Amino acid sequence: MVTREFWRDRSVFVTGHTGFKGGWLATWLLDLGARVSGYGLTPPTTPSYFARCGLAERVTTHFADVRDASALQAALAAAQPRVVFHLAAQPIVRLSYKAPLETISVNVLGTSTMLEAVRHTPCVEAVVVVTSDKCYENLERPESYREDDPLGGHDPYSASKAAAELIAAAYRRSFFAATGPRVATVRAGNVIGGGDWAADRLVPDAIRALVAGEPIRVRNAAAVRPWEHVLEPLGGYLRLAERLAGSDTFTGAWNFGPRDSDAVSVATLADLIVGQWAGARWESKPEGDAPHEAGLLRLDWSKARTRLGWHPGLTLKEAVELTVAWYRAAAGTASARAMYELSVEQILDYQTRWQSAPES
Repeated sequence: MVTREFWRDRSVFVTGHTGFKGGWLATWLLDLGARVSGYGLTPPTTPSYFARCGLAERVTTHFADVRDASALQAALAAAQPRVVFHLAAQPIVRLSYKAPLETISVNVLGTSTMLEAVRHTPCVEAVVVVTSDKCYENLERPESYREDDPLGGHDPYSASKAAAELIAAAYRRSFFAATGPRVATVRAGNVIGGGDWAADRLVPDAIRALVAGEPIRVRNAAAVRPWEHVLEPLGGYLRLAERLAGSDTFTGAWNFGPRDSDAVSVATLADLIVGQWAGARWESKPEGDAPHEAGLLRLDWSKARTRLGWHPGLTLKEAVELTVAWYRAAAGTASARAMYELSVEQILDYQTRWQSAPES
């Protein structure tokens, strides 16, 4: 699914590499033989994937805010990357209600600052801007959303991701149409996987409860989400970047979601998690004054299947099994080196499963 020869010794720049998703991407790139430079804040949680896997010793790291134009430009100039992945963001919907201006600033101005820095870094060939499935105007319809559906956003986080899409499109048309890098935006489902310790996310909240011997508290059991393992969209991003570097026909927006059968309720996912942990249970704890969150969301990834040959490689049950196995190891005495090696092992295992998985 990913061409090792393309990435070997290629300079790659990842913003947000200290986060959960960015950390897994950096790990995959390192295993492919890429020279990885990362730019981001210190890890937002303790523990973190970045620290637990010892990525500070493996990735050339610049700790700075993505809105710091001079620091970002200097880091890009030092790295001289050919591919840029932009993941730096405020990624939590519920936090956006508490900190709307910070969310909008990081997600919109941060994306603009990154693209402006890229504009002055001639070596860059391809840019993949990671937004969110929440960027769509969600009408709570049963049909899956396609890349050309209207953008929107009920909450500040969703609106900020829709705005980031518009900013990326504006830079692509205004500055990169004739020369400069090729720019694509990517929208994934609700990702799960080992190493996420963020607050107000089902899997991290569940793991914290399980380790403490407490029941998992679920606040919106009926909500349906497009759940997928973190390696699913990351494989799509890598595959897209390879094509993007060689052709301007791959610019624009792309969805990387799960099969429809894996767009299931929170309750269904909670059942799968407790099935992997002896003695575990979950209980419904609705919040009467909770902020609005979408009740139904599905993604159409037929464009990625048709044009990139991409498809999901795991069932949701397999995704949960990998996730829980990672957290079990992290909860023990495994060293950073052992956790990094486990992550690489899961990446290789995923690629093997992807080869034999059905394409639709």
